[in-house]
Amino acid sequence: MVEEVGPDITDVKPGDRVAYAGGPLGAYSEERVMPADRLVVLPQGISDQQAAAMMLKGLTVQYLIRQIHNVGKGSTILFHAAAGGVGLIACQWAKSLGATVIGTVGNEEKAKIAKAHGCDHPIVYSREDFVTRVKEITRDQKLPVVYDSVGKDTFMKSLDCLRPRGLMVSFGQSSGPVGPVDLGIFAQKGSLFFTRPTLNTYAAARGDLLAMAKDLFDVVLSGAVKIEINQTYPLKEAAQAHRDLESRKTVGSTVFTM
Repeated sequence: MVEEVGPDITDVKPGDRVAYAGGPLGAYSEERVMPADRLVVLPQGISDQQAAAMMLKGLTVQYLIRQIHNVGKGSTILFHAAAGGVGLIACQWAKSLGATVIGTVGNEEKAKIAKAHGCDHPIVYSREDFVTRVKEITRDQKLPVVYDSVGKDTFMKSLDCLRPRGLMVSFGQSSGPVGPVDLGIFAQKGSLFFTRPTLNTYAAARGDLLAMAKDLFDVVLSGAVKIEINQTYPLKEAAQAHRDLESRKTVGSTVFTM
C-alpha cells in the first residue's frame, strides 16, 4: 500500500494498493521507495497475496503468449517447466485462448499438477524424450513456437521440436546458460527464428506496462487463470525459500509474508 508520494505524482496516491514487477533491488523489506511509474494499482478482486505471486510471472506470460507469438485457437505450443510458477499461468492462459499445450515436467506429481492447469500433454523429461513425444503428438508436424526457460539442458533439443520457420523463445536458464551457438544451426534446422526477451524491455514504457497488467488482471478476474500460492515463508526464512527453490522442492508460486 502507498504511504506517501513525491511532488507531481498523479498515477498513484496514498492508500492505493499497488504492485510491481522488476524495478530496483530491495523487495525483501517491510517498506521501500519505488519509482511511481513502475507501480500498478490493483483492482478489486485481486488480493495482495495474489498480486505478489502473479505480477512478475503473469506479466512474463503476457508478453510471451500475447506479444512475441500470438497464441490462440489452433495453436500448439511447447512450454518447458510447465509446473513452475510461470508455467502454471502459461498453461491456463494458453488453454483459455484455445491452444493445445505440451509441457515438460520433472516427475509424475508435477505432471498431474500441470495437467490440472491446462497442460494437455505433460511430458516427464526424466523418463521420456520430449522431442520424440512432440513428434508423436503433432504427427511429425512439430511446432510453431517453443518457450524455454531451462537453457543449457534443453536448448538444442528444443530446436528439434520446431517446424521450419518456427520460433525459439529462450527466456531463462535454470539449468545454466546456453553458451556460444553457431548461428548457422538456425538455418540448418529450418530457417528458425530466435529471441531472448526480457520483461524489462516489453514493459519499459508505462503505457505498455499498464496495458499488460490490465490483460493479466482481466484473465485472472475472469477465472480463466487461477493464481495458486503453494508455498509461503516468513520473510525471515528467505534463505530457506531460496534453498527450496534451487532444489526444485517448490511447485507454482511462492510468497513471503511478514
